[in-house]
Amino acid sequence: MDYMFESGFLGTRAPFFMDFVTIMVALLPLLVLGAISMAKVKSYKAHALSQTLIFIISVIVVGYFEYGVRLGGGFEGFMKESNTSHDYALWVLIFHIMIAVVSLILWVKTLITARKDSKNHKLPGQFSASHKTAGIYTFIGIFLTGFTGLWVYVLLFIY
Repeated sequence: MDYMFESGFLGTRAPFFMDFVTIMVALLPLLVLGAISMAKVKSYKAHALSQTLIFIISVIVVGYFEYGVRLGGGFEGFMKESNTSHDYALWVLIFHIMIAVVSLILWVKTLITARKDSKNHKLPGQFSASHKTAGIYTFIGIFLTGFTGLWVYVLLFIY
């Protein structure tokens, strides 16, 4: 797994794994929008499958990220070469983590509820409006997770 800590491909101080995860986090909202567009054209099975696959891949990527961060010395290890104020970067990281955890909970709840409602033939149907609302909140959370993740990346590896 030494390749994880070789120079990244985005031209910053970040190691390979961090660049890879950053690209995935940046693309995540676009992938989710693609899955949402399937529901808009009434391809509900494709929508459900793509949402589930995107979620599973995201969990794997987060696991890969966490593994790399732990091996790389954690926040303190990556903060060493940054010119950003430690306290500022830490608060941005805490904010990012809070958004990411809430988003994960919303996403899991939305997926589980949708699967249950679909099996009970209430989705699409009588629960479509509440599912759409949950999906909007989940998407906002995913977008904010991506945005704050990019913010943390910039603070650690560009400044």
